[in-house]
Amino acid sequence: MQVTSTTIPEVLILDPKVFGDARGFFSESYNRRSFQDATGLDVDFVQDNHSRSGKGVLRGLHYQMQQPQGKLVRVTQGLVFDVAVDIRRSSPTFGRWVGVELSGENHRQLWVPAGMAHGFVVLSESADFLYKTTDYYAPEFERCIAWNDSDIGIEWPLAAHAIVQPKLSSKDCAGVPLVHADVFV
Repeated sequence: MQVTSTTIPEVLILDPKVFGDARGFFSESYNRRSFQDATGLDVDFVQDNHSRSGKGVLRGLHYQMQQPQGKLVRVTQGLVFDVAVDIRRSSPTFGRWVGVELSGENHRQLWVPAGMAHGFVVLSESADFLYKTTDYYAPEFERCIAWNDSDIGIEWPLAAHAIVQPKLSSKDCAGVPLVHADVFV
C-alpha cells in the first residue's frame, strides 16, 4: 500500500496494491496490520457503511461533535470527488480542505481522521461509496457545514461534469457556514 500525505497532514491518500489480469482483479481493501504499518495509526473500526447515489448527489459536510468518527472511505463503482475539511480550531490547517477523486477504477482510499468535516459529490451516473468508521453513528451529535461556504472555498468539480446544481438532502440544505458551526478545540 502506498500512502500519500495531503496539505492537511493527518488526511491520507491510500493506494492499495491491485493485482489484475484478463479475468479481473484482486485487492485487499483493508488489513489492520498493513494499515498500521503504512500509516502508523492503530485504528479500531466499529461500523461499515455503504451508500449508493446518483450523479450530482452531494452529501456533506458532515461530522459529529460527540463520538467523532474517523473514516476510511472508498468507492467500488463510479466516481466521486471526496472532501475533508479541518474543523479543529487549534490546528494550523483549520478551515482548509482536501479533495480527492475516488473511483472503482483507481481503487484509491482516503483516511479522514476525527476532527474533520466530510463530504462528497457523485460525478458519474451513480456511485457506490463505502466507509469504515471509528465510532458509531449518533444523529443527535451530527452537524453539517454548508457545502458551498465561501470562507472554505471548496472547488467542487461540478461544471466539468455537467452538474448545474448538486442534489442535496434537507439536512445538507440546512448546513451552516464554518464561522457559525460547532467546531473542535
